[in-house]
Amino acid sequence: MKPFKLVQPTLRYACLKRKTCSSSLIFTGNITGAQSRRCVHGLTRCFSSSSLLLPSSSSSPLSALSSAQSSTSTASSSTTVQVPDQARVVICGGGVVGLSVAYHLSQRGWTDVVVLEQGRIGCGTSWHAAGLVGQIRSHKVQADICTYSRNLYKSFEDQGHSVGWKQCGSLQLARSKDRLIYFQRAEARAKQNGPEAHIITAKEVKDKCPEIRHEDLEGALWVPGDGVVNPTDLLMVYAKLAKEKGVKIFEGIQVFQIPTENLKVSTVLTSHGKIRCEYFVNCAGMWSREIGKRTIPRVRVPVHACEHFYIVTKPFGNIDPMMPVVRDYDGQVYIREWSGGVLAGGFEPQAKPVFHHGVPENFEYQLLPEDWDHFQVLLEPILHRFPGVGEAQVRQLLNGPESFTPDGTYIVGESPEVDNYFVAAGMNSSGIAGSGGVGKEVADWIVDGTTSKNLWSVDVSRFVDLHNNRRFLRDRVKEAVGHLYAIGYSTEEYGSSRKLRTSPLHTRLEVAGAVFGETNAYETPMWFVPNADDEFVEQRMSQGTFSKPDWFNIVKDEYWACKERVCIIDMSSFSKIEVKSANQEAANFLQYLCSNDVDLDVGAVVNTGMQNEFGGYENDCSVARLSENYYFLISPTTQQTKSLAWLLRHLPKDGSIQIRDVTSMYSAITLIGPHAQELLAEVTEASTTKSDFKFMTCKVVDVGYASGIRAMRLTHVGEDGFILYIPAEYALHVYDTLMRAGVDYGIRNVGFNCMKELRVEKFFASWGVDLTPITTPFECGREFRVKFNKRDFIGKDALLQQREEGVKQKLVHFLLEDHNIDTDLWPWGGEPIYRNGEYVGETTSSGYGFTLEQMLCLGYVSKFDDRYQPCIMKNLNEFILDKNAKYEIDISGQRFPAKVGIYTPKNALTISEPSFIPVPHRTRT
Repeated sequence: MKPFKLVQPTLRYACLKRKTCSSSLIFTGNITGAQSRRCVHGLTRCFSSSSLLLPSSSSSPLSALSSAQSSTSTASSSTTVQVPDQARVVICGGGVVGLSVAYHLSQRGWTDVVVLEQGRIGCGTSWHAAGLVGQIRSHKVQADICTYSRNLYKSFEDQGHSVGWKQCGSLQLARSKDRLIYFQRAEARAKQNGPEAHIITAKEVKDKCPEIRHEDLEGALWVPGDGVVNPTDLLMVYAKLAKEKGVKIFEGIQVFQIPTENLKVSTVLTSHGKIRCEYFVNCAGMWSREIGKRTIPRVRVPVHACEHFYIVTKPFGNIDPMMPVVRDYDGQVYIREWSGGVLAGGFEPQAKPVFHHGVPENFEYQLLPEDWDHFQVLLEPILHRFPGVGEAQVRQLLNGPESFTPDGTYIVGESPEVDNYFVAAGMNSSGIAGSGGVGKEVADWIVDGTTSKNLWSVDVSRFVDLHNNRRFLRDRVKEAVGHLYAIGYSTEEYGSSRKLRTSPLHTRLEVAGAVFGETNAYETPMWFVPNADDEFVEQRMSQGTFSKPDWFNIVKDEYWACKERVCIIDMSSFSKIEVKSANQEAANFLQYLCSNDVDLDVGAVVNTGMQNEFGGYENDCSVARLSENYYFLISPTTQQTKSLAWLLRHLPKDGSIQIRDVTSMYSAITLIGPHAQELLAEVTEASTTKSDFKFMTCKVVDVGYASGIRAMRLTHVGEDGFILYIPAEYALHVYDTLMRAGVDYGIRNVGFNCMKELRVEKFFASWGVDLTPITTPFECGREFRVKFNKRDFIGKDALLQQREEGVKQKLVHFLLEDHNIDTDLWPWGGEPIYRNGEYVGETTSSGYGFTLEQMLCLGYVSKFDDRYQPCIMKNLNEFILDKNAKYEIDISGQRFPAKVGIYTPKNALTISEPSFIPVPHRTRT
């Protein structure tokens, strides 16, 4: 493929009202110099002959480009300097993220660091960034990352390192009531330790930015601490400060291969020689997926480039240089002041993927061809929000590629495939806003071996192989770009690249009315609407809400079916791993990894955590001992990559233990409810009585004509029942057999939403939501699962220390009072918790307790000091349960009183009697 050349603008004068204007195309031709035309609507277009535009405070965009291209003043020329043959850390990528990682490593005292850039510093995508620095994000961890970045850039400016920081604030506009609710949630979360943020009226919006239309607004979120920077200046400051500490930066150096030794980083092969190293950081932006492929073994970095557009106008009107950045999310556009004019772009609903077969060679400081037709969907809301743009002369429509991820969030952390191989990529066109925080988190992770934040939502281990499939990525990122400005409903689902990982029961469940969600690319039934057509299901999935969801009554019926009859839940998506050995090695291995005692009797099952050396949860799983040296591990769906990587990372090198991911080999059906025992007895020869088939035990049984089924007496929601792990080829037969035999018991299908309501009511924590790598068993009430009397296990010392010193947070259970589920907004996780008017934590999970008839929340409570740091306390339970403590949960700015508990509510433990449906008499022969 020939490399893209610098684009010479081609003038295409299209009326902005082309859908209704007969003068839709006035002139087409190549332009030299600046020319303009006006259609009958008086809308002007002007194109300059300059082929590049670099965001800069300079009135001349080419002067900023010249500055960037002269970056050899801060980096070593590849023609005169040989790369070192050894370094502690090698960073691939000299963009804003790679240089931030280098800077933060140097600040931690790690200076034996080499940065390799194949072209010039910032020449890929950083140079044409819009320079926006916003702190409000859907995910808390990304919000924290961006807030850190903002504070870092301000500190650079304060210390005399000019990055072009301009604290102009930002207006985040709400056209709809739901968008305003979303902002109210953000304001509530930000009040304690987030950025300053205030809900303001439409009139106040007009006062802060007179140039924009405000009559159609419900309100806005005003973030006075937001601002903009000059991307090129930021690059230079990162590079300068890192070099002053001893970091070496090389331009014009290509990375050819990253070989490993024993699945650990060892070497980087470059165009200028080999570098031995301990750590490798992939910060290659659009090239990061390709660099991952050059690793042995391959490392997944699922990013795909899309075209990203913005226009820059010539000066017009009397625009204030300190005009706030305007984000009109419902119009999917942003607008900032630019040298007396504006820079305006956005994230269209359906993006244009580019470079599907790889980024062209020598793609440095280059742009893509203009596409006014595609930009039209953004241009119309820009003109609606900022009418003055219609009278402005457009200097350029800039089309610069950006890399996007399949879920619209960053990719950060240590790769699951290779030890000491870190990734910092997939910034989704917010590399400037996030580079500081991402660089800090990656540097801390390298230096300390962990991070102080729960980074699961951005962790590279959240993906499976298909996420890295090129065609999957191409089709998914088309949609993912538009989701960046969508309202952040917790029930949001993607519609593209679906039906890839499906259970053998998928078609049966579709016929039964399943409404599917996607978990780790696996289609999981969320709830069931019998006799619903595809259009109805699609409509329901696309309707998000912050209030009572439309599936409430459906899930209510499913809930009571679980309590009173018998239900089937397809849990085939759960992660399943086998561990075995010839002798005692498998047992010893798992004893070291698990905090509970897994040296069990054959046929026993135990729930256990796998802790890191700080006591946090790396995995939360059930372990069944199938034979003396053969174990079966079950983890949540999202844990498939992470749990396998954790096991392999600690696997002995002598080959004595075999580990196999068997997720796709076994389907899983949960039978739940008071009639589960009788139903299973109808279809198997094994005795299912509680005396013969005890709780937390496993048997291999026949069901119908099928054999080799691993049946376990447990559920993950606190009700009696069984989970059947079925060889995939038998799944349909077993399902049909159970459904036929279950008719007399009132059997029905239920989905994962029902499971969530059951587990929250029972105060059951879920990994990735309530349990994370920075929460410990003592903090979440699971210390009874930690066996200190066994041999050493990972995290034992940290947990012993915590047992002596106390904890800094505690997972608790809340019952909301004075909350009307029909008229009040619902909690969805992330709501602030107040004790006697003081902030003490946030909720993690929420649901409705159909037995308790109250809204429920789980969340962590801490006692904070004056700096908002959690205190370590031996008597934290006393602090929590103090009879004078009054708790409130803040839901979008409204505080609801809540009753706190550290144990499951007694009423929730009551298992209902079977309903009126008779149990058929059965004579056993």
